[in-house]
Amino acid sequence: MTKPKSKLPLYISIIIATILWGFSFIWTNDLIAMGVPIFIFIFIRMLLSGSIMLAFSTLTSTLQKVARKDIKWMFLLAFFEPFIYFIGESYGLKITGSATLSAVIIATIPIFTMIMGRLLFNESLSRLNVVGIITAVLGIVLFVWNGTISSENYYGILFLLLAVAGAVGYSSICKRLTSTYNAITITTWQFLFGAALFCIPFMIWGLPQWRPEYLSLDVLKPLIALAVLCSSFSFVLYTKAIEGLGMTKAAIFTTMIPAVSAVAAYFLGQESFTTLQIIALVIALSGVVLSQLRKSLKII
Repeated sequence: MTKPKSKLPLYISIIIATILWGFSFIWTNDLIAMGVPIFIFIFIRMLLSGSIMLAFSTLTSTLQKVARKDIKWMFLLAFFEPFIYFIGESYGLKITGSATLSAVIIATIPIFTMIMGRLLFNESLSRLNVVGIITAVLGIVLFVWNGTISSENYYGILFLLLAVAGAVGYSSICKRLTSTYNAITITTWQFLFGAALFCIPFMIWGLPQWRPEYLSLDVLKPLIALAVLCSSFSFVLYTKAIEGLGMTKAAIFTTMIPAVSAVAAYFLGQESFTTLQIIALVIALSGVVLSQLRKSLKII
């Protein structure tokens, strides 16, 4: 009997991606705080990521030829994420002015991903897995919730819900493509098309606001970190996780991104934790573990 292939590398991959995406909130906030226009830093991030992935995949001969019938799917993948997702997340964060509220909305992504995974790909989940997903989301909501939503936040919430839709759409199409293409090919085309999509808003709204200081070391450091670590590297890892674990089980790890951001901010001296937050973090981690367990009992 053939020994089942270990999924440990897949879990390591998704954990690394989640940690790096947790830091992306901090680096993005740094750029916004420095006054860098959103369409400027997103376009440069996409262009750098696409160029890096194209160079790497060409040098390593890992870039597969995309069939003509699949080009539309690659383009749609990039449309959902990075295009729709990054616009929704960036403007949602800017309008609400609250990383906490933003994290609460973004933490709902695994719930909607679970629904789509079940409807589109018949991904099997036990009742224990579903309980784990809900527990993880509730734990993160408890961890980051500040108890207030002002009327000025409504437009920001709509942008954040747009980001949620983008993330779910991305996972659905990515799952479809992983049956034919490797993670490097998918990520390369994702960011090349992403750069093309962001080129127009960059030319219209970003370029007129361009200033030489946007090439300073203070701006380039978080920008390069976002492009190399949070885009190129993390999305390759995440795509591999979707292929091996399924879109739902991979997505549940993204619930922990707000907690990673908070922990990183704590060690940077930007955040402090209450006892309730520590308990909530334990609840969220327990939910993630439950969401990955196998049970013979499947949901109908």
